[in-house]
Amino acid sequence: MTPPDLLTPPAPQTTSRPAPPSRPVVDEPMVLNIGPHHPSTHGVLRVVIRLDGEIVVSADPDIGFLHTGIEKTFEAKTYVKGMTLAPRMGYLSPIHNSLAYVLAVEKLLGVDVPERATVIRVILAELDRIASHLVFVGIHGLDLGASSAVMYTFREREAILDIMELVGGARMFPIYIRPGGLSSDLPVEFEAAVTDILDRLPAAIDDYERLLTNNVFWKDRTVGVAVISAEEALALGTGAHILRATGVAYDLRKCDPYCGYEDYEFDVPVRTEGDAYARYLLRIAEMRESVKIARQALDRLPDGPYVTADRKVAPPPKHELATSMEAVIHHFKLWTEGFRPPAGEAYAAVEAPRGEMGMYVVSDGTAKPWRVHMRSPSFVNLQALETMVLGRQVADLVTAVASLDPVMGEVDR
Repeated sequence: MTPPDLLTPPAPQTTSRPAPPSRPVVDEPMVLNIGPHHPSTHGVLRVVIRLDGEIVVSADPDIGFLHTGIEKTFEAKTYVKGMTLAPRMGYLSPIHNSLAYVLAVEKLLGVDVPERATVIRVILAELDRIASHLVFVGIHGLDLGASSAVMYTFREREAILDIMELVGGARMFPIYIRPGGLSSDLPVEFEAAVTDILDRLPAAIDDYERLLTNNVFWKDRTVGVAVISAEEALALGTGAHILRATGVAYDLRKCDPYCGYEDYEFDVPVRTEGDAYARYLLRIAEMRESVKIARQALDRLPDGPYVTADRKVAPPPKHELATSMEAVIHHFKLWTEGFRPPAGEAYAAVEAPRGEMGMYVVSDGTAKPWRVHMRSPSFVNLQALETMVLGRQVADLVTAVASLDPVMGEVDR
């Protein structure tokens, strides 16, 4: 056997070049799926895009992956038990979802709500708006590579969730607002906890702005990106930050007040650029306005009952159960059968963090709603996605989705 020649280098291997295509390359758009399981789609959202190189030529949101049938489930619950479903439709704005449903039911009942309950609803709604915007700012930054912001925004959000747990017994889905008022009066720690977070928020919002507002990389990813005009936003039925970023000052708290919002002094921030950066600036400005509203509500919080005195709607106070047989009867019938609104229909809407949140409730005179339908802002706003990204690079799709801030539980219902 001949030993190997270790001093002679091996001959180089020849590589053959690929043969030219026998057929001409067809120049057609490439179809690409983003989601439904993708960290930048904010839930189970699938976007089918067609690309010409890096340029988006179409973007179709494909929804339905989270469908829970929650609207149909309402029909199997009494009006009060339906309260457990309302917050779960949108986990980032549970107070607004509950409020819209309760206002619609109260329209059917024709019941008066005590002033104390109304003011408390305003405080909780504005805290709910701030908590939702904090998620928007933090997660929007995370989507675009600015990971520090979420560490700061979730710090204040946790404090707000503590307050929700204090009053409603749950952090994410507090079931505190009820037809006719509230489930219970405020705990003694409430006012101090709200005052503390309202005192901390202005400086905290300054921190967020120092991280993002003048950040060159942040502005490169958002200024002039995902632009939509006022005409397009109105035609698509969008609301909140999408509409107000195009110069349209539409806010239900001003245009169609509820819960006494007409008695509070606050501004509706508006921008005209219509891009993702404008939507970010609006959220920052809206948090400052919400702090202003919550302070006014806290200052004017009156004493008095927290729920209506109508025994056909609200259960009697516990101390009456020991002395009144009639109170025991009302208590028993309300918790076993529920109340029965007169036959009819009602629609109520609130200015939720993502726009108009409306609830349409139909009563057939029984203790369960015949139909409950939800007008959710995320569902409507998602229509604007394709308009925002046509002709843009595929990387801008992430910016567009983040600036829409959708909650898929509101979309698939």
